[in-house]
Amino acid sequence: MSILVIADERVADHRPPEGHPERPARFAAAVEGINAAGFGEALTWREPTPAPTESLLRVHSAEHVDHISAYADQDHVRIDPDTHMSSGSFTAARLAAGAGLDAVAALKAGEAGSAFCLVRPPGHHATPTAAMGFCLFNNVAVTAQALTDGGDKVAIIDIDAHHGNGTQDAFYDRDDVLFVSFHEYPQYPGTGALDERGVGAGVGHTINFPMPSGATGDVYLRAIDQVLEPALDAFDADWILISAGFDGHRADPLTNLGLTSGDYSAICNRLVAAAKPGRCIAFLEGGYDLDALGLSAAACTAALLGEAHSPGNGETQTNGGPGNNVVDAHVGFGAM
Repeated sequence: MSILVIADERVADHRPPEGHPERPARFAAAVEGINAAGFGEALTWREPTPAPTESLLRVHSAEHVDHISAYADQDHVRIDPDTHMSSGSFTAARLAAGAGLDAVAALKAGEAGSAFCLVRPPGHHATPTAAMGFCLFNNVAVTAQALTDGGDKVAIIDIDAHHGNGTQDAFYDRDDVLFVSFHEYPQYPGTGALDERGVGAGVGHTINFPMPSGATGDVYLRAIDQVLEPALDAFDADWILISAGFDGHRADPLTNLGLTSGDYSAICNRLVAAAKPGRCIAFLEGGYDLDALGLSAAACTAALLGEAHSPGNGETQTNGGPGNNVVDAHVGFGAM
């Protein structure tokens, strides 16, 4: 079964100011990294359709959607200190939010075994009411909401080095979405502490792994084996959505984690294996060193194919870093 890769060159028309880390070259680096890995006919490439306004409004307030759409034709707008728009940003953001919806339709139709949405701008910091952290609309949340509207249970696993605060906010009081985040802490945006576990019906359905700087792949794998997998078994998700940020790579200029593309291969293989057949979609989030992004995107693609992948060049799995205390804390009180 092939892997569906949803990608569109128009996402490069989202152009923050010169020198901004979330730059158009990121899209090209991800595509080139995947192509260089030689997956060939195992991949089916498709352009996304823009997310309908009604789908955006199932996650975001009307005021937020109107605020972003109001700048659709302007050359440069600064939304907040980190988040910018250009004349191509609104189209790119709607394509990014629509990619997951197209992936769901294709997987339900049996057209592929899994999907990777190569999108930008990223989405996991966008809250229901505000853009922030390079993100305009919350791409993974739009897809998760559409799935839960249809009665499905969804697990969102965020491996970006920054906490997915917007995704957490969208589902914090829900028991039909399990949100799990592995992130460097403290890091932007400062959320994602151990004790953030949901409210009301959602208690226990948010699981945060606030990793210290320097955390290595062995700690992530232990967290998956000892905490995440039992939680997934108990939750019994119909779909697993991966917020696939690769800024935890040790070469990334914005963070201080110790991962390699070899680690991302192992991590993503574990996550894909936990999903039901034909029910796993990955969404590109962060990753700001272009070489590391290309290698890690290829590793994630291989995992979606059920393969291990390591390009060598020092990109082997890592171990011996800090963070086991975070896993110990979860083991002590139970994930759900």
